[in-house]
Amino acid sequence: MELRDIEIFLTLAEELHFGRTAERLHVSQARVSQAIGRQERRLGVALFDRTSRRVSMTPVGRRLREDLQQALDLLHAGLARAEAAALGAGQTLRLGVFGHAGHELCPLIDAFLARHPGCEVQFGEINGSDPFTALRTGDHDAHVLWLPVAEPDLVVGPTVLTGGRVLAVSAHHPLAGHGTASLEDLADNQVVDLGPAAPEYWVSAMAPTRTPLGRRIPRGPAARTFHEILSLVASGHCVHPLGEVAARYNNPPGIVFLPIRDAPAIHFALTWRSDNDGPVIRALAQAAADLGPIAL
Repeated sequence: MELRDIEIFLTLAEELHFGRTAERLHVSQARVSQAIGRQERRLGVALFDRTSRRVSMTPVGRRLREDLQQALDLLHAGLARAEAAALGAGQTLRLGVFGHAGHELCPLIDAFLARHPGCEVQFGEINGSDPFTALRTGDHDAHVLWLPVAEPDLVVGPTVLTGGRVLAVSAHHPLAGHGTASLEDLADNQVVDLGPAAPEYWVSAMAPTRTPLGRRIPRGPAARTFHEILSLVASGHCVHPLGEVAARYNNPPGIVFLPIRDAPAIHFALTWRSDNDGPVIRALAQAAADLGPIAL
């Protein structure tokens, strides 16, 4: 019996419904029927009793279910042990983050290293003007990026950070003394142009092109790095929305960070290349899923 047929059999034994089994496994209902019929012919005995109203297991089917489940559990346990042994061989994961976000990821990194003490995590910096290149070139193994990420060659994993947004303005800007800002304020100012390397759908998730009332938000001078953004803001040439983590670790003279009171929360997720889905990345993603998002 092939592994896929075992999976079909055990899923049908759980669901007792051919349609739900097919939907759960993302196969056709005919594929489920063929797999079960093939095994019943091979064994010379019915594994399921079918009527127009219900599906139930025969005694032979129930016994086979117990035996196959034990075998499959042993197989998965063996694979897990082999993967854990590989993870203990001093492997390094290169994780790209924005600025000081790595400090906020300490609970995740600690949880990951507690499970896999032979591994190491090295942080690399990424810029909003070029969020994907280091992944695609292999310089980084994974990135922590704000959502959405809709690139066909990239996998979006668990959300690892969530938080609010701030508007960086010059200390001499009329908004500086207001204490907070609104998304509508952006239409009365310019925001930074992050350039062509960052897809518009991704940039606009942080710096939208329209306010909630539909007013256009003009793009101004170009910047490629976080510090270039701060320089433009400090000089009064523009304002720019950022994740609140930027305000937590930066206090540059001449800049005020205002909470954007009507902006939705921003979510940052692990992202990696689909052809680089190795055991170290999967282990970090599993640790992130188990820990849950870290609130900024």
